[in-house]
Amino acid sequence: MRGPNLVGPIIIAIGLVISGLGFAVVGALLQVEDGGALVRLNRAEVELRAARADQAEAEAALAQAKAEVTALRAALAAAPTEPASTVIRSGPSDVDEIFEHDDTVAMTEEMILTTSRFNGGITQPRNRVMREVLGQPRAQYGTDCQSVTNPSLKALMETRQIGPIRVTMIKPALDSLERIMRKLQDQEPDIYASIGTAGALCVRLIRGSRSSISNHSWGTAIDLKLQGRLDGFGDGSTQFGLLLIAELFNEEGWFWGATYSREDSMHFEVGVETLQKWASEGLL
Repeated sequence: MRGPNLVGPIIIAIGLVISGLGFAVVGALLQVEDGGALVRLNRAEVELRAARADQAEAEAALAQAKAEVTALRAALAAAPTEPASTVIRSGPSDVDEIFEHDDTVAMTEEMILTTSRFNGGITQPRNRVMREVLGQPRAQYGTDCQSVTNPSLKALMETRQIGPIRVTMIKPALDSLERIMRKLQDQEPDIYASIGTAGALCVRLIRGSRSSISNHSWGTAIDLKLQGRLDGFGDGSTQFGLLLIAELFNEEGWFWGATYSREDSMHFEVGVETLQKWASEGLL
């Protein structure tokens, strides 16, 4: 007699269990759907932030480009409309004074440099690479210029008159420098006529260092000046004429010191890739 009375409660219990399972399944499905939507929402937010960052970077680059155009226009406007008279002096020591001061205002005017435009694909040569490729220039170094004592490196050295300048460097570097100067003479004759050097071969430590050797020590670096004026060291600006010269040096695989952490725009040195190429060709 008690058995039939249990059917109703059992049916109710089964119904409650089934209802609970149904709610659980629906809830799980809703969670999955909400989770997928959340993932898509998060992905959209990330993509939006990236797009905004790209836009900001593009706007900054455009502003920088506009500033450079304005500066270049100002430099061109400051240049004389008629060539100044030249002063011809005798003797190679006077080469840097061929033109009067007024004729070099534009080429020596200081410009703000966009470093990303230069040294693309050219690696700055560190001491380790220089020693591997060319050996030690000498056994000991100081802060003043000394001579090369390494016989194999010394045999590569040559003094040569290249256009307006006379320099001592390794022979492949001199050949490369001659190509650069020929292009400069064709493309920028005024700059070519006013160019001078502040030194090439000089075996010494980098100024301010007790261990790092200057790349001038291997005869693979040169410092240039325009109309006898050195570009200011570490001031973040560069003479306009050096910008044009740097493009030609980069084409030949030379690294430009303007992109150093402390800007050194007058300094040019043979890049790692070019040194390795010369070595593979048996030039070193």
